[in-house]
Amino acid sequence: MVVSNNSKIADNIKKYRNKLGISQGKLSKLSDVTDNTIIKIESGVNTNPTVETLSKIAKALGVDVDDLIK
Repeated sequence: MVVSNNSKIADNIKKYRNKLGISQGKLSKLSDVTDNTIIKIESGVNTNPTVETLSKIAKALGVDVDDLIK
């Protein structure tokens, strides 16, 4: 169940990032989250990102955390 949920989070982060036309590196800078963390979340290696991390990423993408986890 967690992997499925994280896959959804990864897909949503990629979707919103691509919609804005920004790279993982740019998202990292905008969200104050390390490149490595962004890469691990998007690739499914990090299956349990913290609420704080998701909040920073959501803010940088201009969406709510709910939009990332739906």
